[in-house]
Amino acid sequence: MANKSVFAAMIGKLLPRTDAWNHEGAPAYRLTPHQALAQLASTGTFNATFYADAREQLDEVIKLAWAVEPDFLAKTAVMAFEKGYMKDMPALLLAVLSTMQGEEFGRAFPRIVRNGRMLRNFVQVMRSGVTGRKSLGTRPKRLVKGWLEQAADREIMRAAVGNDPSLADVIKMVHPKPGSASREALYGYLIGRPHDVLALPDLVKAFEAFKRDASLPVPDVPFQMLSSVRLAATHWVEIADKAGWQMLRQNLNTFARHGVFEVPGFTARLAARLSDPLEIRRSRVFPYQLMVSFIMADAAVPAAIKAALQDAMEIALGNVPVIAGRVVVCPDVSGSMASPVTGYRRGATTAVRCIDVAALVAAAFLRANPTARVLPFEQAVVDIDLDPRDAVMTNAAKLASIGGGGTNCAAPLERLAREKAKVDLVVFVSDNESWVDAVRYHHQGTATMQAWTKVKALNPQAKLVCIDLQPATTTQAKGRPDILNVGGFSDQVFEVIASMVQTPRGPDHWVKAIEAIEL
Repeated sequence: MANKSVFAAMIGKLLPRTDAWNHEGAPAYRLTPHQALAQLASTGTFNATFYADAREQLDEVIKLAWAVEPDFLAKTAVMAFEKGYMKDMPALLLAVLSTMQGEEFGRAFPRIVRNGRMLRNFVQVMRSGVTGRKSLGTRPKRLVKGWLEQAADREIMRAAVGNDPSLADVIKMVHPKPGSASREALYGYLIGRPHDVLALPDLVKAFEAFKRDASLPVPDVPFQMLSSVRLAATHWVEIADKAGWQMLRQNLNTFARHGVFEVPGFTARLAARLSDPLEIRRSRVFPYQLMVSFIMADAAVPAAIKAALQDAMEIALGNVPVIAGRVVVCPDVSGSMASPVTGYRRGATTAVRCIDVAALVAAAFLRANPTARVLPFEQAVVDIDLDPRDAVMTNAAKLASIGGGGTNCAAPLERLAREKAKVDLVVFVSDNESWVDAVRYHHQGTATMQAWTKVKALNPQAKLVCIDLQPATTTQAKGRPDILNVGGFSDQVFEVIASMVQTPRGPDHWVKAIEAIEL
């Protein structure tokens, strides 16, 4: 029989040498600039996380942006907006791109700046000086001006919500040319200059009339613009009845504060809309968005509404792919996973923690794949009994309530190897800062890679997906055809995993997905 210690040492020497250290000072693998930017731009955050502050992340992204080609940078910005549903990240990447030569900035701008909020985000980043200048510059100014001149009156009014900069500030900066008397009056109205009141768009006239007489119908403007008007609960019911499904989901606490749930019949009507399968599918809502709404809903939101969100979650799970074969999901339940998934932000820190997202991924996979096995881990695997028939929120809550120790990403893989388990796919959901299993000898690779090698010896066709919820520039498992690293989290991750299992694209799946975007 072969000497196991000698065999293990030889396997270690065959693994790729580590070339970096993670935030915990443990050995790791460095990502290439393209890989790292793709990771950080997928769902990265500029708020302080458990391991990095906002400035550190900002500096890292800007450095990486200059290390890749303008074409890749433009496509990454588009991906961050269109696939990752990000706001600050694409605005920053677009601002960096505006300082580079070439046509990429002009091609990416209309793909990203599609609404007033993104317009103001972009201008804010440009004026902040983080990209090296505090003025817009000729090209950005021309494109911002073009957006204002082409936007509909309703979009202009929606863009007027928010400050620093306000839409009025943007108008004063770029001096758009009004194409009609109505638009000229609208610009004057927004920046506080003399204007022809009779030429104002009908929407603005209705808004001003409502401010004078609240008995009139509520105008179709963002409810934030109505803060100067004393609205009754019946007004808020009218606002809710006109609102789209996503707006309802996102403003439950606002409705509760203004007494709409005390209006007879409204709670049942809203619950019916939130759990309407047709509206859910039309809105293309995913499990993560519903989990955010469920967790953020405060005590004033009725139980019937929270139950409707759980019903919506079950329907939205139809968007989670069923993956054939033996699936193992490993959610990290260590202490660092208790940090907010989008980082700490003064006055606006999310209640959704990394551990909540990890638990959601595990519970969602369990519902879509009832035979899936869940192995939560911290310093070691934490045994837990989950019923795939339970509601996703129920199983997610069970998972989120355990753990709290150090991080040992090798632990679940070591257990699978000891058991000689048969697996086809292993999915990790972690902050990737493994240190309990640290291997101090670079020639042996990380402990995670060593443990995965043992699992692969028993399951040659198995694949490993490592979802890093707070992506940095290192990883515990070096990318290759059977290993996919995914930075950050959005519901798009489910599709990425399914694509990797069905049509492998090699270690740079995320990079190749960006490169495939057409500007």
